[in-house]
Amino acid sequence: MEKKSGNAAHIGGILSDLLQQFRPETEQGMLRVWRLWDQALGEEIARNARPAAFKGSLLLVYVTSSSWLHHLRFIKKDIVKRLNDDLGQPLVSDIKFKVGSF
Repeated sequence: MEKKSGNAAHIGGILSDLLQQFRPETEQGMLRVWRLWDQALGEEIARNARPAAFKGSLLLVYVTSSSWLHHLRFIKKDIVKRLNDDLGQPLVSDIKFKVGSF
C-alpha cells in the first residue's frame, strides 16, 4: 500500500490526468466544457442548464424545464460561439437541449 504524502490534490486535476491517459479527446473536451460552463454562460443559465455529454461535436445539454429548452434554442448559436471562443477551438458544432435532471 502506498504511503500518504500529506499533499492534497484537487479532484478535477486528477480526473483530467486520467482522462488524458485513458479517454478520447472528445471526453477531454467535455471536461473543459464543464469547467467553463458557468463562467461562459452566466449564473442564470448555469442554474437551469448543464452539459451532459458529447456525441462527436454535438453537445447534449439537460435543462430544468420546457420553457428553458425553448429559450435556449433561440440563443443556441450564441452559446456555441461563446463556448468555442472560450475553449479556443471549434469543439462544439451544435447543441441538443433536453429536459432532464442534473
